[in-house]
Amino acid sequence: MAVALSAISGTPVTVTRIRQNRPNPGLAPQHIAAVRAVAGACDAECRGLAIRSSEITFSPGRLRRADLAIDPGTAGSIPLILQAWLPVALRTGGSITVTGGTEVSWSPTIDYLDHVLAPVLRRAGASIDIEVLERGYYPRGGGRVRARVEPGRPGPIVIPEEEPGCGIVSCSSGLPDHVVKRQAAAARDLLEKDLGFPCTATLDHREGGPGVGSSVTVWSGAKGAVALGKRGLPAEEVGRTAARALVEECRSPGTVDVHLADQLLIYLACYGGEYSTHTLSMHAKTACWLLSEFGYPVGCRANDLVEFAA
Repeated sequence: MAVALSAISGTPVTVTRIRQNRPNPGLAPQHIAAVRAVAGACDAECRGLAIRSSEITFSPGRLRRADLAIDPGTAGSIPLILQAWLPVALRTGGSITVTGGTEVSWSPTIDYLDHVLAPVLRRAGASIDIEVLERGYYPRGGGRVRARVEPGRPGPIVIPEEEPGCGIVSCSSGLPDHVVKRQAAAARDLLEKDLGFPCTATLDHREGGPGVGSSVTVWSGAKGAVALGKRGLPAEEVGRTAARALVEECRSPGTVDVHLADQLLIYLACYGGEYSTHTLSMHAKTACWLLSEFGYPVGCRANDLVEFAA
């Protein structure tokens, strides 16, 4: 977010003590890839982009439309790289093809980006197309995603009330096709029982690919949840884990889930609007502080309901 704001505002930025308290501090390959994606959209000069580097300097040039190819060389999160690039690309348009992990731990899945985050931005007027060319899982990676954005200035971020309903994407690569069916069936059964919403499931079974893995992404409106498969975990439990997390979000106050709340803040600051969630996360606190440092203040009122507005 810091380098995206640097590119948008034309303000050079230095980031220090990067991931200082992590077991493996400093930059990992996916962080370097994210910075390079932003740099490619503004001809930035970067210093310190090396594995385990604890400090970088990012000096942006002129925003420009670019068609980029980014490969961290690992199973690093494709969605996190796209999240760095997207706010800048919305200004100029462009495309990016990213190689890595489409669904990895501690990250939104690519389906969450396409079915939870992107629809909010599309509703505001953004033109975003996301195509999953290959699924990629830890540790092999090898997933490929192409994203295209047309230039424009979206309107305010608004979360309208929608007809009740749920979506499910159940995916796998290198596993029997019954895995995606079992994941989806378990998620649908729990969601329809606990929420009473009709659910539409999409199955994405890939025969081959560099790695083996599975995931389930579920959503209702602007609230979503994900779960990843792992060796020894029944497919049904993967589906139920995602569904239970969505049920908890849907029963909590607010118009967006707690993770989408922090992901949307940069767009809220740039384009205005309002939304709410149930918990003020550390991610959201940090994002609000960072946005204010760049002159993009966001109002945050936290009581029983956490409300963001700009």
